[in-house]
Amino acid sequence: MDVKDVKQSIRERIWRLLEERNVATFPRPVYNRIPNFVGSDRACGLVATLPEFVRARVVKVNPDAPQRRCRELVLNMGKILIMPTPRIKNGFLILNPNSIPREHHREASTIGGAFRWGRTLNPREAPNIDLVIIGSVAVNPITGRRLGKSHGYAEIEWGIMSALGKVNEETPVVTTVHELQLVSDEIPREPFDLPVDIVVTPHRVIRVRRIDGKPRGIYWDYVTEEMMKEIPILRELRNEGV
Repeated sequence: MDVKDVKQSIRERIWRLLEERNVATFPRPVYNRIPNFVGSDRACGLVATLPEFVRARVVKVNPDAPQRRCRELVLNMGKILIMPTPRIKNGFLILNPNSIPREHHREASTIGGAFRWGRTLNPREAPNIDLVIIGSVAVNPITGRRLGKSHGYAEIEWGIMSALGKVNEETPVVTTVHELQLVSDEIPREPFDLPVDIVVTPHRVIRVRRIDGKPRGIYWDYVTEEMMKEIPILRELRNEGV
């Protein structure tokens, strides 16, 4: 099998396992998604205890369901939240907790609420990001290699922010997953793949010993014309020679 086939076989196994063990939760079925799971809120609660989270002023969190509570906690703790829109189609949103009544933080942590309470962010004007929280389908807690749902959005988001100097090798990357999403597989790596520094489950925090560096910038050789049509900011940056 080639690299992409190996990656997909691991994803399929984990999606099936989560469904069969009935630890998958809304939205279901979890196939072809960043899977939501029983205990996802508890995992986010553990993230909020990390020194990296406590110190952070600006936190970027993916828009998927299992990380919704993480987004709410960012706002609850007075931090700036940067959230990519689904498929990065509308770029990024920025949410300032000082502009959102606390009773609306939960709403603002949803996709629809983020559009209502946040504002569109030109990534060129984004503040430096202190912590990145991403979802995963599977993650190796020893090496820090992870798999998303195969579209590469987390990598594209990182590439954009990295190219603009908003994140770098030292920016901590955290993922929250169910214990069943931890794998011992040797996940193959492509140049643009983003490893994680910390894996958080509903029951524990795992600090990995990464074997890979973090990608720098956008790997244009892997960006298709379809991606640039779907994600307008990519075309803009390409035209600017970023």
